[in-house]
Amino acid sequence: MMCIRKHLLRIVNSSTAFFNKDVFLISSLSWYFSKKAFSSKENDRLQIDYSEIPIYRIRNFSIIAHVDHGKSTLADRLLEHTGAIKANSGHSQVLDKLQVERERGITVKAQSASIIYKYKEENYLLNLIDTPGHVDFSNEVSRSLSACQGVILLVDANEGVQAQTVANFYLAFGNDLVIVPVLNKIDLKNADPDRVCKQLQTLFDIEPTQVLRISAKLGVGIDDVLEAIIERLPAPKVNRQSAFKALLFDSWYDRYRGVLSLIYIKDGDVNVGDQITYYHTKKSYEVKTLAVLRPQEENVKKLVAGQIGLIGCNMRSSQEAHIGDTIHKINVDIEPLPGFKPARPMVFAGIYPFDQSQHVSLRNAIEKLVLNDSAVTVAVDTSPALGQGWRLGFLGLLHLEVFSQRLQQEYDAEPILTAPSVTYKLKLKETKQTIKQGDVIYVSNPVHFPDYLQIAEYYEPMVIGTIITPDKYLGSVISLCMEKRGVQRNATNIDNDRVMLQFDLPLCEIVLDFHDTLKTISSGYASFDYEDNGYQQTHLVKLQILLNGTPVDELSSIIHSSRVDVIGRKMVSSLKDIIPRQLIQIAIQAVVNGKVIARETLKAYRKDVTAKLYGGDVTRRMKLLAQQTAGKKRMRAIANVSLPREAFIDVLKRS
Repeated sequence: MMCIRKHLLRIVNSSTAFFNKDVFLISSLSWYFSKKAFSSKENDRLQIDYSEIPIYRIRNFSIIAHVDHGKSTLADRLLEHTGAIKANSGHSQVLDKLQVERERGITVKAQSASIIYKYKEENYLLNLIDTPGHVDFSNEVSRSLSACQGVILLVDANEGVQAQTVANFYLAFGNDLVIVPVLNKIDLKNADPDRVCKQLQTLFDIEPTQVLRISAKLGVGIDDVLEAIIERLPAPKVNRQSAFKALLFDSWYDRYRGVLSLIYIKDGDVNVGDQITYYHTKKSYEVKTLAVLRPQEENVKKLVAGQIGLIGCNMRSSQEAHIGDTIHKINVDIEPLPGFKPARPMVFAGIYPFDQSQHVSLRNAIEKLVLNDSAVTVAVDTSPALGQGWRLGFLGLLHLEVFSQRLQQEYDAEPILTAPSVTYKLKLKETKQTIKQGDVIYVSNPVHFPDYLQIAEYYEPMVIGTIITPDKYLGSVISLCMEKRGVQRNATNIDNDRVMLQFDLPLCEIVLDFHDTLKTISSGYASFDYEDNGYQQTHLVKLQILLNGTPVDELSSIIHSSRVDVIGRKMVSSLKDIIPRQLIQIAIQAVVNGKVIARETLKAYRKDVTAKLYGGDVTRRMKLLAQQTAGKKRMRAIANVSLPREAFIDVLKRS
């Protein structure tokens, strides 16, 4: 005991942190002994019949925060503190199970865990859902909140309120959830909790006295968080006496057990062996397994209303599980639960197998991964250069990158991705091809873009971008937004040092490099979040790439008319470096509405036809050169320029 106390005092005395040393010492000692108590036994899990826990002792909650504010670390401490996992096991980010999550250090999939906490001599069942923090995975947050009655709003005491903090707060507020504000990382030297509390009060009307102060890394204040969850959050409003009804809010594929469904039970109960029906698909199954995630699966015989659990019923087809579906017992009439608003894809890209022999395996991999990521939309597509493939819709560029990385890591697939694009709305003129004037079509693939003579009006998708930045970078941030054709909505001073800006921005301008550029000009301090804002009238053009007068559809793109010159010159310059030289001269042209915007010429290989001459009349030399010129002219007239597959992939990567 004395050795531990001396060690903790040495840590406290060497730290320049502002918090009370006695409070820190007491909290750290209590955390240490609670961990020892749980880890002293070989089997440290509490053997409890979860179905016997009354409704008033159940709490369902999520942790929401901006990227890197400590959600996964707090989840680890909560699991350790309640004995769900062993302390000092050497594993961090326990709920981040995907390889891509550990490599990137971000949460991609919302993960659930059920923990038992003893409070006032009674066991409480706390169902925790750890959610992603990046805007591209806001759909995961939205689905997770449907199974909760409250949230922990986690804010970094050093960085303060960020853009995604604002978005997540209003997402929870709009769902009428109770919000428990928590400041994390108070142990950092530059942490300023008082300043961050004022930000919370300015933006969200949260009283500083309601804000908890913790250090998830050191385990300080974890008991306060658990007690606040029990005291402030309401129990789920469910009825265990009525007919069984559950909401399917997540699912994934297991190669041995088929599709597994994560459900929130709204009413009634379900037992192993029951016959259940999925409301929208009308398909029935026998319940084979039921489990509670702690965070590893712990099989149970029964799940009751108010709980979050895993159900397996030997569902073999990934097409039979729809996120948001209502599950009920067979031959029982019920009213379906509201479900979810379908996620609207923002960014589209083509995905093709590296070789057509891999088409079937890539299709199976995409189907299984889409089951686990319901925000992705899939449509069959075909390319003359790349063969058969798919056009997939994503919520953002990071979403696209993570999906591609998961295909490679989890299914050993090697997909080729085309350049990302967004969906444009076009209003057509009255022609023979249209039924009536004013027909509206949506185009995400430049190949399907109609002739400009048929189009009456162009519309591009818009977003409301929220940027929080230190005021010393304000000028650079505004200049960047103006360069991206943004229109400022408002500006709010959060405190003496930081400003929150809102801009109307075209989606096509921010999906590629906006976030990286913003981080560069603000030295990494600015944060960005956006939300859909419908369509706005604009002027678009289709930029075509011609090789010796022949259009290459795969290299076409839809761009704003103001960016034609810049993008056109960049494309032809890149193609000149990438396309291998051939025996004929190749004219590389960027064309808009029949007008050449930029051109580069790739010179042909020159065969020295006069090498065999060693003298004699000069007319022999001139005759051979004239024959070569005529031959090249005939070849250029009839030859097809072949763009090698490798060169085409290089073009897509550079674009």
